[in-house]
Amino acid sequence: MAKYDKIQVLTAIKETGIVPVFYNGNLEISKNVLKACYEGGIRAFEFANRGDFAQEVFGELVKYANKELPGMIVGIGSVVDPGTAALYIQLGANFVVGPLFNPAIAPICNRRNIPYAPGCGSVSEVGAAQEAGCDLCKVFPGDVLGPAFVKGLRAPMPWSKLMVTGGVKPTRENLEGWFKAGVFCVGMGSNLFPKDVIAAGEWSKISDLCRDALAIVKEVR
Repeated sequence: MAKYDKIQVLTAIKETGIVPVFYNGNLEISKNVLKACYEGGIRAFEFANRGDFAQEVFGELVKYANKELPGMIVGIGSVVDPGTAALYIQLGANFVVGPLFNPAIAPICNRRNIPYAPGCGSVSEVGAAQEAGCDLCKVFPGDVLGPAFVKGLRAPMPWSKLMVTGGVKPTRENLEGWFKAGVFCVGMGSNLFPKDVIAAGEWSKISDLCRDALAIVKEVR
């Protein structure tokens, strides 16, 4: 069962502006990455449903966060069907993210007061998702759609809360482009978690990357 409700989740995401996106089938590596992000100032973390038995790693990760990392909100990503959403909600997911918009997922999340951020690639998809109760919509793939898409959409729909994922980098130029366009937050994956850093277990470097990226977001907002 989720520890944080929809309002708490969206508030935390708004305050930081960055949601790391990460997957690793090794529980200990995942714990260390989660802790590194936490120490770097992150308060909302998306674990991706991208491997066999990912749900087992996720369940333990939620327990770890609830016990050791007060205020860290853990959600699940890469969810494309309602059954998977329900499974992860039972394991403690505080929010659900998908690469696409599946209308059948929205009622499951709404019933449990959990944010569902579906992947949307058009104005009509964002509108349909909002009608289904999705307060936060994911613009995906961001590197294809670009900041101009966000700016153009928000002109006639200024109430839209958009999280862009794909092609987001922890640089001033990249982050400023997205936030000036009007995003609510960004999702950031591999650029926060270099393979060599993970392999070497240099967790403090991940904390530094998170800390620096958060400082940029604070400046450019």
